[in-house]
Amino acid sequence: MTDQLRLMAVHAHPDDESSKGAATMAKYVSEGVDVLVVTCTGGERGSILNPKLQGDAYIEEHIHEVRKKEMDEAREILGVKQEWLGFVDSGLPEGDPLPPLPEGCFALEDVDHAAGELVRKIRAFRPQVITTYDENGGYPHPDHIMTHKISMVAFESAADTEKYPEAEYGPAYQPQKLYYNQGFNRPRTEALHQAMLDRGLESPYGDWLKRWEEFGMKQRTLTTHIPCADFYEIRDKALIAHATQIDPDGGWFKVPMEIQKEVWPTEEYELAKALVDTSLPEDDLFAGIRDNA
Repeated sequence: MTDQLRLMAVHAHPDDESSKGAATMAKYVSEGVDVLVVTCTGGERGSILNPKLQGDAYIEEHIHEVRKKEMDEAREILGVKQEWLGFVDSGLPEGDPLPPLPEGCFALEDVDHAAGELVRKIRAFRPQVITTYDENGGYPHPDHIMTHKISMVAFESAADTEKYPEAEYGPAYQPQKLYYNQGFNRPRTEALHQAMLDRGLESPYGDWLKRWEEFGMKQRTLTTHIPCADFYEIRDKALIAHATQIDPDGGWFKVPMEIQKEVWPTEEYELAKALVDTSLPEDDLFAGIRDNA
C-alpha cells in the first residue's frame, strides 16, 4: 500500500536535497512512495563553489534562474516532486563580528508566518513523515536554522485550525513522524576515513575530524539507518546536477563507490517526534505507519 505513503523533505536551498538524504528519497520513490521536496529559498546568495564556473558573468547575473534549472534537473534524477516555499536566501555571514543579515531574507522572517507557508504545503500533500534539520541546522547556516524552526512549528500546528484557519491554509492535517537528517555523522565519517587509510588511499575526511574536535561538536543520537547503497549513484548524479555548487572532481566524490557501499551502506536520521509507536533503532522512516497506511 505504498501508494498511500508520503514523505516530505524540507530543505533550505537547492542542492541540500541532493546532499542530505537523497539516496533515501530515491529508494522510497523506487518503492512507490510519494516524495515531495520543499525548498525554502532560491539559493540566490549561495557562492559559486565549483571553481570551473567561477567568474562566469552569465551565471553571476542569472544565479536565481541557473539554480532553479539545476533543481529541475536534480528533481528529475531523483524522481521526486519539488516545490518552492518562496523565501529569499540569507547568505552565509562571515567575519568577526558577523555582519547583519540582509533585509527581507528568510532567516529574518517571522517564524509563525514562514511556518504558515509550510503548513499550506503539509496540508495539501498530507505526508505521514517529514524530514528536516536539527536545532543547529546540521551546520549553523541561518537558513538551515530557520528551516528547523519553521518545520517544528508547522509539524505541531498543521492540525491547529485556530492558529492556521482552514479557509486560508487548507484542511487541517497532522503528520505522524518528524526526523532530523544526520547523514554527516561522526561514526560514518570515521569509518570511511579509516577505510581509505587502510587501503593506502588519501582520505578527504581528515580535516572534518579535526574540526569535530576543535569545535566540540555534539554527537547526535542516530535512531534510524536506511539501507540505500543501491541508490548512491543516483544521489551523486543529482548532486552533480547542481553544477554551480558542486565540483565533480572535489572532495564529495573522493571515496570510491565500492568502498562507500561496503563500509557504510545506510543514511542516518534522528527521530525527533513520533505520534505512533515504533521500536528503536529503525530501518524504515515509515516504521509504525506502514501497516496502518
